Amino acid sequence: MAGYDGVIFELSVPGRVGFSLPEPDVPEADPARLLPAAHLRRTPAALPEVSEFDAVRHYTRLSRMNYGVDTHFYPLGSCTMKYNPKVNEDMARLPGFARLHPLVPEEAAQGALALMGELGEMLAEITGMDATSLQPAAGAQGELTGILMIRAFHLDREGRPRRKVLVPDSAHGTNPASTAIAGYTTVQIKSEAGGEVDLLDLERHLDEDVAALMITLPNTLGLFESRVLEITELCHARGAQVYMDGANLNALLGLVRPGDLGFDVVHMNLHKTFTTPHGGGGPGAGPVAFKAHLAPFMPVPAVVRDGSAWRFDEKRSKSIGKVHAFWGNFGMHVRAYTYIRTMGPDGLRAVSENAILNANYIRARLLPHYDLPYAGPSMHEVVFSARRQKQHGVSATDIAKRLLDLGFYAPSIYFPLIVEEALMIEPTETEPKATLDAFCDAMIQIARDAETSPASALEAPVTTPVRRLDQTRAARQPELRWRPPEAGRP
Repeated sequence: MAGYDGVIFELSVPGRVGFSLPEPDVPEADPARLLPAAHLRRTPAALPEVSEFDAVRHYTRLSRMNYGVDTHFYPLGSCTMKYNPKVNEDMARLPGFARLHPLVPEEAAQGALALMGELGEMLAEITGMDATSLQPAAGAQGELTGILMIRAFHLDREGRPRRKVLVPDSAHGTNPASTAIAGYTTVQIKSEAGGEVDLLDLERHLDEDVAALMITLPNTLGLFESRVLEITELCHARGAQVYMDGANLNALLGLVRPGDLGFDVVHMNLHKTFTTPHGGGGPGAGPVAFKAHLAPFMPVPAVVRDGSAWRFDEKRSKSIGKVHAFWGNFGMHVRAYTYIRTMGPDGLRAVSENAILNANYIRARLLPHYDLPYAGPSMHEVVFSARRQKQHGVSATDIAKRLLDLGFYAPSIYFPLIVEEALMIEPTETEPKATLDAFCDAMIQIARDAETSPASALEAPVTTPVRRLDQTRAARQPELRWRPPEAGRP
């Protein structure tokens, strides 16, 4: 890529200085009197010596190499990397929110408490639940919180937590980890030929030791579980709770409420469904919403109404306790609150309708060129297989790398694990038809080239700052630091 100038050490020239500091106005301390000699450097750190101008230009050039939702289409399946209105960011940066210390007295934080309380009420309404906890810092912690609440529920009701949690093979990969951390054994439930949960396999595993079923809806194949009511009824008949992984909630907004389907608890990724995507706007947030029978076990403190004011409620004897420092990632709460209030009910429904429309449009355009292991219809994402291209020696990895040369970020590959050579594509609701067509044209070109000139994919990428790496060596022998060239070598 034009403008790439290597690492900053390669710009270093002895004697150049990129800063100027005033003379100290306090006495200089002797490091030897402050730190043990064993911890003091014997030689100066080998830092690059560059001018301020060189440093600014270097890092500005690097920033232009970044790939993100503000510059490009980002079809990363199951991760909902969508554009989000900048007004959400502006609201999170208002001084009254951004500079509010978490330990100020409640009476001095009524605006923030009201925002959190109202956000929790809105999320409960959207999901069809009775209450919400905003504490979890991201989806995976939301999973753990929900499972810990279920564990506490069983302990309170039966005097034992039960031993197992059932997880379909089409679920998100964090589900088994969350159940294990909560002290449960994970039991995998198979999918039937159409990609939905195999009810016979579910019934075989449902017994008195099952604490819960964790199910992703829509699942990671991008499919809605058409027999979800049967699933939740089966579980409840055996005394098991049903947890919904809400990472794909952007396919359900305004169309269906998890609580109405029989779910007992659901987590939401605010940083996916309701505002800023991962990475670009700070930390995530994974609130859990739940039915009334689980409310006694929710994390503390809870934000509750107290007449016309709001306060923290710490007095919940059956609570699982705190799951996050302070009150959650408040900046994300502000963003989500702004998003929901500006979108309104009709706007939220349009989010899901457009996400579904876009995914099915891509499905229709690429269907003649890539295998579709599960027929659909698709919800927010569509999962193809590159096994047809693999017959010509071109794998899903090769397709992903070739997309970089054609100007697109690659979709998720090799997930879900139950799809051979998986290509998981999520267009989101915010991309226009012209962008989707350009992406589909690139995918179709790669499919055709795989049959006639596979080398174009096998050699890719060739236009990026770093070309194709030895992936095995990069994983096993990574070079994570710069070293000066050896004498006689460049």
